[in-house]
Amino acid sequence: MIRGLIFDFDGLILDTEGPIFQSWVDLFYDHDVKLTLNEWASVIGRSSNEHFDPFMLLEEKTGRDLPREKLLSQRYAQEIALCESQPILPGVVDMIMAARSHDLKLGVASSSNRDWVAQHLGRLNLLNYFHIIHTAEDVKKTKPDPELFNLTLNSLNLEPKEAIVFEDSPNGVTAAKAAGIFVVAVPNPLTRQLPLHHADLVIDSLADYTLDDIIEKVNTS
Repeated sequence: MIRGLIFDFDGLILDTEGPIFQSWVDLFYDHDVKLTLNEWASVIGRSSNEHFDPFMLLEEKTGRDLPREKLLSQRYAQEIALCESQPILPGVVDMIMAARSHDLKLGVASSSNRDWVAQHLGRLNLLNYFHIIHTAEDVKKTKPDPELFNLTLNSLNLEPKEAIVFEDSPNGVTAAKAAGIFVVAVPNPLTRQLPLHHADLVIDSLADYTLDDIIEKVNTS
C-alpha cells in the first residue's frame, strides 16, 4: 500500500534548472565561449558546485583570470529573476491535493540548500503541505547517493515499498532507485534531453496522470 509521496524540488515542482543553466550559458556567452549541456549535465540534481566549478571552467576556456565575486553576483541575480518568473509546473498542485485527500504523507528530498527550497515553496504557498523537507544540509552525500531518500523515508516512517518518488533528473532517479523506491521521472525541457530510462515510469507531465493512475502503475509493476 502506498502511504507517501516524495518530491524532488528543482525542475520537478518549479523549473529552476532551465533558468540556472541559462544564467551560466549567458555568462559564458558574454565572454565569447560556450557552455554545453553535456558539460553541465552532471550538475543537475546534485548540490551546486559539489564536484564541478563552472566558473573555473569559464576561466579555463577564456584563458584568463576573471573577477569571480562580481560576475557570480551578476549571474545569481539573473538566476533569481528567471526562477521567480516561473510558474509551478503542471499537475504538481493537483497531485499534492490528491495526496492530502488520500491521507498520504508528503515529503521533499532536494540536493539544494534549505533556504533555497523553503523560500520558493513559501513563495508558491506550498510549504505547509509537506510533512518533512530534507535538503543538502541534512546529509553527507546528496544525489545520486540514496542518503536523502533514505532519510526522508525514515522521517516519514515509511518503508521503500510504501512510497513513490517524483524526480526529473538522472541523478535523482539513480538515488531513488538505490533507496528501493518506485520512481516516476517527469522531465522538464532541460532534463528531457538526458537519459531517464532507469526510472520505473517516465511521463511527460504530472498533469497527464491522476494519483490513482500512478498508484495503479505501481501496483501492476
